Amino acid sequence: MHYSVWILGDQLLNPHPALIAAEKAVGRENIIVVLVESHALMKRLPYHAKKLTLVASAMRHYALELEALGYRVDYRQAPNFISALRDHIKVYHPDSLLMMASCNLAGRLFQHSLLKKLSVAIVILENSQFLCSHFNPFPDYRPGDVVRQETFYRKMRTHFNALMTPSGEPVGGQWNFDKKNRQSLPADMRVPEILHFEPDTITRGVMEEINRGRIGFGDGQGFDLAVSREQAKQAAEDFFENRLPYFGTYEDAMRTGESILFHSRLSPYLNIGLLEPLELVKEVEKRYLAGQVEINNAEGFIRQVIGWREYMHWQYLHMAPNSIEMNYWEFNRSLPAFFWDGETEMNCLRIVIKRIIGEAYAHHIERLMLLTNFCLLTELNPHEVYNWFSAVFIDAYAWVMVPNVYGMGLYADGGQIGSKPYLASANYINKMSDYCRDCRFDHNRRVGPDACPFNTLYWAFLIKHEQKLRQNHRMARSLYHLNNMDEGEKQSVANQSQAFLMKFL
Repeated sequence: MHYSVWILGDQLLNPHPALIAAEKAVGRENIIVVLVESHALMKRLPYHAKKLTLVASAMRHYALELEALGYRVDYRQAPNFISALRDHIKVYHPDSLLMMASCNLAGRLFQHSLLKKLSVAIVILENSQFLCSHFNPFPDYRPGDVVRQETFYRKMRTHFNALMTPSGEPVGGQWNFDKKNRQSLPADMRVPEILHFEPDTITRGVMEEINRGRIGFGDGQGFDLAVSREQAKQAAEDFFENRLPYFGTYEDAMRTGESILFHSRLSPYLNIGLLEPLELVKEVEKRYLAGQVEINNAEGFIRQVIGWREYMHWQYLHMAPNSIEMNYWEFNRSLPAFFWDGETEMNCLRIVIKRIIGEAYAHHIERLMLLTNFCLLTELNPHEVYNWFSAVFIDAYAWVMVPNVYGMGLYADGGQIGSKPYLASANYINKMSDYCRDCRFDHNRRVGPDACPFNTLYWAFLIKHEQKLRQNHRMARSLYHLNNMDEGEKQSVANQSQAFLMKFL
């Protein structure tokens, strides 16, 4: 008796649960591992060339690592998954095909459909890439409950004993230290270099294939990311040593010419299985206890992993089946062309979009307070925004983009995730970045030819959607300022906003 184990490209775990189960049942010598590069999946959206490079190169390195461990590997490049699996079964005739459940619900539906499509027994194991999953539904909530991230985060901290005292209280006497965080970056603050990995023969081959096939959005040249668990661990160590000490303090800051600042850029590796969440949480906790990092920075990072990341996946499992119907505002404007080339007079958006074209990356505050903020203020169709986010970011997968775009970013879910819409004028952008400094628009003006569009759009949005927004008590402060505008100024703002939308969208 022998088993085949199908490992997906975003499940490059070591060890992999399906391999453990198969080896326990039939021994390593009776296992064939199958890895598939699906051309259909790679072309489903105009994915960034660097994301395609990361996944394909990591898969190929993973296959070599498995062979070095004594596994036989059947590595296939095929039109689609089903044709590859059928051909694999014809060649190897396994008694069972084992796999771990996909992170994404569409992937799970496909896996379960294999029961009828393939002439072999199918075994689907629980997904182990999240601390809280469909199969391990802690924290437990009743259907219909509105669960906020802070509540979820506290339960996760307690359950996994992360930064907790022996008496069950949060270390430092409070759950978060945001009052010490989210500061603007001083002009003379030096940002550490990020670790770069020189592409090896395998990675260069992938880059050539993608360039030759013209697959994907963005610039595929200059790829320098980790493509193995060993390299991903080096990237994590580089973050812990050089950027974690200021992570929380400057996590919302933005600067021209800097894409990473003090962020980790570990999400691409977490999301394909090269790193695992709890190992990062425990390492950061260890460094805090050793006095190597202050609590606001340690807690801030742990909250991103054990709170935000887990919360996004937990919410995804509840909201994904209905995501295509989520359009609370009933917005239908199309994505502007400059989202694909960065050619806009708005300096902040030009900088960030062109950076995404080059790197497939922007940190969380640029995604939330620049990109989705702009998309919300300009009333873009949430499904188009979701597809763009899914295509252009190196760490984008359905489980993270559905709740982030439809929920947190656009409030298209009507408040299932966020307790209020994330709206901001140019004042916030100017406070947290240097993007306004060289912009042709004036961040202090909301009407007139030089007024920043973020200002005009922000106030026009409040005016137009005032009745809906008044249903949310957290919008009271913004709406209070709206009351101080006279009717003439309101009309000027509304007219200028409409002119902007007609010209650019």
